[in-house]
Amino acid sequence: MTAAPSVSRLTALALAAALLAGCNAGSRLANVGSAPDFTRMETPATQDGYERIRMPMPAPQVATMQPASLWQPGSRAFFRDQRASDIGDILTVVIEIDDRASINNQSTRSRNSSEDAALPAFLGYEAALSDILPDEVNPAGLVDFGSSASSTGTGQIQRGETIDLSVAAVVVDQLPNNNLVIYGRQEVRVNFEVRDLEIAGVIRPEDITSANTITYDKIAEARIAYGGRGTISDVQQPRYGQQIYDIIFPF
Repeated sequence: MTAAPSVSRLTALALAAALLAGCNAGSRLANVGSAPDFTRMETPATQDGYERIRMPMPAPQVATMQPASLWQPGSRAFFRDQRASDIGDILTVVIEIDDRASINNQSTRSRNSSEDAALPAFLGYEAALSDILPDEVNPAGLVDFGSSASSTGTGQIQRGETIDLSVAAVVVDQLPNNNLVIYGRQEVRVNFEVRDLEIAGVIRPEDITSANTITYDKIAEARIAYGGRGTISDVQQPRYGQQIYDIIFPF
């Protein structure tokens, strides 16, 4: 009675995987001999999965205008600021990641225990035991118990990541505290391989340099994706059957 749902579930998963593989295979067969297409340029707000960012905001402050003052509230200079400050403005994100992480742990534990118990006299029954097993019973050492346990564990992790590139991003939203939400995407096609770079996050206008650039480490909620699609990426990925096998195989 319990095997039927499992079989039906596996069958449904197999059919779904087959349909997915068939759709992808059909699109790939249609593009045989041609380079991958670029993604259409469109507003990020219309893309699937896009959500307007909402974050905790401080209490609003009313700007006080001073009579005959040459300084405009919120300005950073007397002259026009060319840095990105409004929705639709463009700035350059500089990504220079050179991370190194190394973790090495080792633990050792050992324990020994021993217990001895004698029964020299117990209502005379020890004599009866001597009669039954004259050569085997020693009342002075009837119970002798000992145990020993040891364990050793070693773990090591080494990781290195290096990325050095720049990408232009667009201000797609402005939060009530004047922080800016940026989003940028870049696609480069070389022969039959497309390299994708995507950047998103929240920045402060004060962190934008005079050259209208900002480094990645000043981006809050940063999302940086760098990858590719095409013939080379397809070769580097295992087949769908192998991926499904690795997921469902329990051993």
